Amino acid sequence: MNFYRIFHDFLLTKLKDLSSSKGLENVDFSKITVEPPKDPKHGDFSTNAALVLSKIFQNNPRHIAAEIQKIIEIHPSIEKVEIAGPGFVNATLKMSFWNDQLHTILKEKEHYGDSAMGHGQKINIEYVSVNPTGPMHAGHGRGAVVGDVLANIYKKVGYNVTREYYINDEGGQANILARSTYLRYLEALGHGPIKIPEGLYPGSYLISVGQALSVKYGDKFVGKPESDWLSPIKKFSVEAMMKLIRSDLKKIGIYHDIFTSERKLVDNKKVEKAINVLEKQGLLYEGVLNPPKGMIPEDWEPRPQLLFKSTKFGDDIDRSLKKSDGSWTYFAKDIAYHFDKYTRFGPNLINVWGADHGGYVKRLQSAVKAVTGGKAHVDVILCQMVNLLDKGKPIRMSKRSGIFITLEDIVKKVGKDVVRLIMISRKNDASLDFDFAKVLETSHENPVFYIQYAHARCYSVGRQAQETLKEPSIDLSQANGTLLIDSSEIDLIKKLTQWPRLVEQSAIHEEPHRIMYYLYELSSIFHSLWNKGKENTHFRFIQENDLPNTYARLLLVKATKYVLRSGLSVCGVAAKNEM
Repeated sequence: MNFYRIFHDFLLTKLKDLSSSKGLENVDFSKITVEPPKDPKHGDFSTNAALVLSKIFQNNPRHIAAEIQKIIEIHPSIEKVEIAGPGFVNATLKMSFWNDQLHTILKEKEHYGDSAMGHGQKINIEYVSVNPTGPMHAGHGRGAVVGDVLANIYKKVGYNVTREYYINDEGGQANILARSTYLRYLEALGHGPIKIPEGLYPGSYLISVGQALSVKYGDKFVGKPESDWLSPIKKFSVEAMMKLIRSDLKKIGIYHDIFTSERKLVDNKKVEKAINVLEKQGLLYEGVLNPPKGMIPEDWEPRPQLLFKSTKFGDDIDRSLKKSDGSWTYFAKDIAYHFDKYTRFGPNLINVWGADHGGYVKRLQSAVKAVTGGKAHVDVILCQMVNLLDKGKPIRMSKRSGIFITLEDIVKKVGKDVVRLIMISRKNDASLDFDFAKVLETSHENPVFYIQYAHARCYSVGRQAQETLKEPSIDLSQANGTLLIDSSEIDLIKKLTQWPRLVEQSAIHEEPHRIMYYLYELSSIFHSLWNKGKENTHFRFIQENDLPNTYARLLLVKATKYVLRSGLSVCGVAAKNEM
């Protein structure tokens, strides 16, 4: 339960009554906020209502703030209300309110932070969508985790989420895969060793695919023209690569609801359907594009093309929809794919891509806006590269020779939980350093260890309490949280109760890293409280001679455990009981 939202709703209800008493109807309250003050010393929440309403009420903001102060003071959970600066109103909550919040966490457990914000709306999140030409690497893993955690966040705040993977199984890269696999097929039949030419995929991962082809087809395609074998070998190779990719994803706990094939999109005439929608709107024409800026390709020639008026929707230039051989461009197929997603799931579309796709975003968004008549918008989250390090030194790799560290290699070395949390340890638009030495440290500098260790400590407190108090099941339903008066205890309570708002804000801003940051900060506060008890016995969680305080502290620890579990669950990471 986002308590900021509770007080926001309470305030708006009272402000509507106040507006009516002044003879004002249909007042716009949309810019009024109730949120944490920048400085915690100023209270538990702050509102800008007086500043927003000063022009509407035609009065000094501080005079309006005085009226708002009286409104807020009548709420039974309010300790005090103060006016600050030009007219901000700051409120401090009673300890009884925080006690109620702890009991709410105790009741809701890992579901604390769940929200109805999404009202069951459908939302489609497409992520990973790696070209099926080989195993996944670290960069792919980052986009995969960011997309998956974002999907978990949206689900937690009440959206009906579909996780989708788009398989690029048609076009240039799929053809290169087929030609590369064909050479491995010839090798498997004894026609080798074969040197892999420049431009094809040299990776050894295709050796087993070539061997499987030789078992299935024998020498059927040996010495045959490409037109005879390209299609069946491409289909076989893509299926093999998708099996490999699914296996990689499974290793980091990622499963998609839908896999959509580019080839089937074309075969089912869905490209024509989408292009017809644009044509009916008068957004297509025959024209000649200017040569690309910079170095002009040798094969470039000015020719009449079927063009989409993407400049009408904010793009830099109009875009081609057909190649010189009459086949659809990648862009045309992408328009069709997003139109298909819109028809299946509605207007809420999110794509998680690598940063190298940044130049493609504007044209795609213009196309989606056009083909859906402005009803849909696709948000594109770009994930920057991952730098693999070992003790601070870069790990050298070579794409040309096919030597690179796969996602599977990384998971084997550090484990699923480490991969998932580290991949959201920075904002997605910043590059990320993944240092194999640091991510395995057992210190506060390793967020994975630090957060999981906090949960393990919470669990150990509960176990120790059962042994010390000789109660196999401790009932905390009557525990009195108002006894928690030390500043370190209150800091922890207030951090816990920020969790529901934090989840909603992570969804609104599409920023999964906020979850990891919050869990780290929460863990830091808890570890500090734990250490305080080691230094001073008065602050130990279990006091055999003071059961009321013991139960209050156990309530706090159990609430911390549930919030940590809730957050780790959103991240797809295990909440460990022992470390």
